[in-house]
Amino acid sequence: MKTIFPKPPMKTTTTLLGAALVAASFVFSSAARADSATLGQSVPDFTLQGADGKSHALSDYKGKFVVLEWTNPQCPFVHKFYDSGTMQNLQKEETAKGVVWLRVNSGAPGHEGSQTADEAAAYEKSNNVASTETLLDPTGAVGHEFGATNTPQMFVIDKSGTLIYAGGIDDKPSADPADIATAKNYVRAALDEAMAGKPVSTASARPYGCSVKYAE
Repeated sequence: MKTIFPKPPMKTTTTLLGAALVAASFVFSSAARADSATLGQSVPDFTLQGADGKSHALSDYKGKFVVLEWTNPQCPFVHKFYDSGTMQNLQKEETAKGVVWLRVNSGAPGHEGSQTADEAAAYEKSNNVASTETLLDPTGAVGHEFGATNTPQMFVIDKSGTLIYAGGIDDKPSADPADIATAKNYVRAALDEAMAGKPVSTASARPYGCSVKYAE
C-alpha cells in the first residue's frame, strides 16, 4: 500500500506578515533600548523647559561635566539635603569647578512635587539653590529615559557625554540630616576621580528616597 505523507503547510501571507511584525518589533525595542541612559555609554540628548522659561538641551553643555539631580521639593529625603544646605553647598562647590548642575523635576501635573516654571524659580530663590538650572519634565519622558526612580537620584556625565555614575547621592539611605556628616558622597567622589583622570571607583549605587511621581 502506498503511503502518502502530508505536505508541509504553505507559508501564507498571514504567516509571513506575522514574522515581519515580530522582526520589526525586535528592531524597534532594540532601538528603544539604545535611546536610554546606560552606565559607561553616551547618554541620549534631551531638551526641557527650565525654571527661567527657556529651553535647555543637554547637548548645550557638550564638553563639560554634567550632574543631573532628580528632585521633588516635597520629598523628606530632598528636604534632608536642602534644609541642611548640603545640596546647595555641593552645587556651589562643583559649579565653581565648571561643572553644569541640572535639577530635574519629573513630577506629573497634579502629583506631589510637580512645579511650573514660576514655582520652580520661586523655590530656587527661597532655598538659595545654586544649580545651573532646574528643568521640568512633566511627561516623565526624560526621567524614564534615565531610569530615574527616586528623589534625590543622581547621574554624573563626563566631558565626552558618557554616564560615569548613577544612583543614590551617598551611602546613608535615610532622611535624617544627622547622617550626612558620616556619609560618603558618591557624586563628589565620582567628579573628583574623573577630573583627576582616574576611573570612578563607585560607578553605581542603589538609589534611595521618595519615588518619582510620574503620570499614571
